Amino acid sequence: MLGTRNSFFVGIVATLLATALGTVAALGLSRPHMPFKAVLMAILISPMIVPLIITAAGMFFFYSKIGLTHTYLGLILAHTALGTPFVVITVTATLTGFDTNLIRASQSLGADTMRTFFKVIMPLILPGVISGGLFAFITSFDEVVIVMFIGSVEQITIPKQMWAGLRQETSPVILCMATCLVALSIALLTTVEMLRRRSERLRGIKQR
Repeated sequence: MLGTRNSFFVGIVATLLATALGTVAALGLSRPHMPFKAVLMAILISPMIVPLIITAAGMFFFYSKIGLTHTYLGLILAHTALGTPFVVITVTATLTGFDTNLIRASQSLGADTMRTFFKVIMPLILPGVISGGLFAFITSFDEVVIVMFIGSVEQITIPKQMWAGLRQETSPVILCMATCLVALSIALLTTVEMLRRRSERLRGIKQR
């Protein structure tokens, strides 16, 4: 139960941070005259490319110097770094066909930047934002290498508990938890597919 609480706590907080950071980064990278766009995109998606064991080791040595090892904050920040690339990619893909004339029309009618974002941009990119958030959550929920390097006994999560249980003995509890994780993954993938279809319908309405 401790691992379940930690997995949901770390996963939810890391997902919220990754979704916010990834969405802002995607909006910035979607601008046509953004300088160093390719370099910034490569840096943002690097956690997906670099082997996880290297990322975990680098975070461990860095966190050791600033006192973030064996803390919830360090674990959340590490999972945020792993989940942000998924949000950046999905939101960037959603913004590919975005009609910028809608932004100019909103501003010409007197809306400020914040109102334009929440009333015009956000409703259209919301499926991509939620999809990226779901990918970030399942990445955090399923991660074990970072937890083994940075977490302590207090920060144990479900994957780490399952790994420890498999090394000692094959318990029926592990099989039960594996079934629950598969069911959770299916539910999240179903949600992503529903959001993708909703996004296609919105795009079809916009094009007509």
